[in-house]
Amino acid sequence: MSNYPLLETVNDPADLRRLSRPELRVLADELRAFVLDSVSRTGGHLSSNLGTVELTVALHYVFDTPADRIVWDVGHQTYPHKILTGRRERMATLRQWGGISGFPQRAESPYDTFGTAHSSTSISAALGMALAAQQKGEQRHAVAVIGDGAMSAGMAFEALNNAGVQVGEGSRLLVVLNDNDMSISPPVGALNRYLAQLMSGRFYAAAKHMGKSVLKAAPPLFALAKRFEQHAKGMVVPATLFEQFGFNYVGPIDGHDLESLIPTLENIKQLEGPQFLHVVTKKGQGYKLAEEDPVAYHGPGRFDPAVGLVKPAVSPVVAPRPTFTQVFGQWLCDMAAQDQRLVGITPAMREGSGLVEFERRFPERYYDVGIAEQHAVTFAAGLACEGQKPVVAIYSTFLQRAYDQMIHDVALQNLPVVFALDRAGLVGADGATHAGAYDIAFIRCIPNMALACPADERECRQLLSTAFAQNQPVAVRYPRGAGAGVAPLPGLDALPFGKGEVRRTGHRIAILAFGTLLYPALQAAEALDATAVNMRWAKPLDAGLLLQVAAQHEALVTVEEGAVMGGAGSAVAEALAAAGVVKPLLHLGLPDAFIEHGDAAKLLALQGLDAAGMQRSIEARFGAAANRPSVSATGT
Repeated sequence: MSNYPLLETVNDPADLRRLSRPELRVLADELRAFVLDSVSRTGGHLSSNLGTVELTVALHYVFDTPADRIVWDVGHQTYPHKILTGRRERMATLRQWGGISGFPQRAESPYDTFGTAHSSTSISAALGMALAAQQKGEQRHAVAVIGDGAMSAGMAFEALNNAGVQVGEGSRLLVVLNDNDMSISPPVGALNRYLAQLMSGRFYAAAKHMGKSVLKAAPPLFALAKRFEQHAKGMVVPATLFEQFGFNYVGPIDGHDLESLIPTLENIKQLEGPQFLHVVTKKGQGYKLAEEDPVAYHGPGRFDPAVGLVKPAVSPVVAPRPTFTQVFGQWLCDMAAQDQRLVGITPAMREGSGLVEFERRFPERYYDVGIAEQHAVTFAAGLACEGQKPVVAIYSTFLQRAYDQMIHDVALQNLPVVFALDRAGLVGADGATHAGAYDIAFIRCIPNMALACPADERECRQLLSTAFAQNQPVAVRYPRGAGAGVAPLPGLDALPFGKGEVRRTGHRIAILAFGTLLYPALQAAEALDATAVNMRWAKPLDAGLLLQVAAQHEALVTVEEGAVMGGAGSAVAEALAAAGVVKPLLHLGLPDAFIEHGDAAKLLALQGLDAAGMQRSIEARFGAAANRPSVSATGT
């Protein structure tokens, strides 16, 4: 007998709309249980999805999706949405190669109206959809569901500011604030405190409803009360803020109460112009362990729901390898203890970037600026202007959002800001939206910027020290997870700035590796009897070492876990051309395509970036010359 008898009858929202109100409550219970069971088997985002069950049911029940557009922000809260829109059976493939994405994806379903994996984009996108419908004479709604801290970003308020003047009669735009008081890291900032006035808000909503019912019998008193309301309600709810943008504010209401959600949405659906619904939900709703620790259950791996998350057993003999994130976090604390000028900055990724211990030990020098990457970079620039040494811990993919600030506010003024770029390269299950594929290409073209590519954990710590010692902006890129297992040294010694090293001397072919792909490159070099070079720096390139290696070999191969177009291999080609050196070149890296989600090691192998793939590519390009005997070690 099925555990989800009602849910299994819902294959699209049309089936959902045929259910009665009591059946909808049963459906929500089954949907929540299915989400918990499904994520426990595949891993993925849990807390946020448990919190959006009733909201998802209500939105698809009231609105005529997909004709009415729903944009989810942040997109990791869409598992209930995916389940109700025909992808229930595919949830077993979630975030796996060839399976469904953990985020909305337009190519995956017509119900995924906009791809959202970076946050705070929904209001802008929904506004565009609403105005497009108006221009085309189409009667449909555009709904932006924004939550998980996404409201703290400036882009959301830029969109609100524009929507208030652009959306008029005939347009139907609804912004739903999913206020769960929880981003991935604990929420920060004055806005969050303002939005957190929930008890006052509920009291206000009830009083407002009752007062209107009584006072409408006496029109002069009602008009007086209305004027008083406009001035007074801002003291108890966040209505004033959003109404100043031109939105009609409704709420806060309980986001887990279908009897409140559905009538409210049905009423709002009849209104024209910009509408704002403030919904209060709880992350992890319905699963006690996730309710108590929503951060731990934000993105768990596989686990037993009956037991919860269990720390893996630690072997008394073999200690687990530290991740690059942990190496960075330890370095940050050690360097902060030595240098009082160090300041740590994160745009709402305290846990993901490894700053938990730093915040505990150095709270006065720790700044979480919220989901505001642009502000984080310019804030760091301001600190650097006054003699501080800011370290911005940011995912490679999120630094893209602050590109102008990196150029205009940091590099142009040559300020000594360190960028610790986590998640460089492919990231596995999070897919194309989170892959750090472009940082080498977009950083190395910026004057004054330097970019280090450590090959392992030890070099990561050393190159962070090198970066910190410079009087210019330097980025250090490192991947998600653990590396080759080379234990970091306890000190804070730096490596030479802009210098690489030869790791293996071979014949005819030289493989120039940037970053952690050095280790599979060494394996390929061993099989081919080739030279392997640890370049370490994408900028400045070690031109002396490059020209020396070029003079001693017949052909060169560059290897990087980043976009080939404009990447480190391009830097090598440019340097050789500038020196008038002509050599056969093979560039191995990420192609001119978005790499979808899947197991990280498998993704690298599919791109030919494991040892076997490198060997195949080199042999295919250079044929028997790749491994034939040579008369000398330098054979030129």
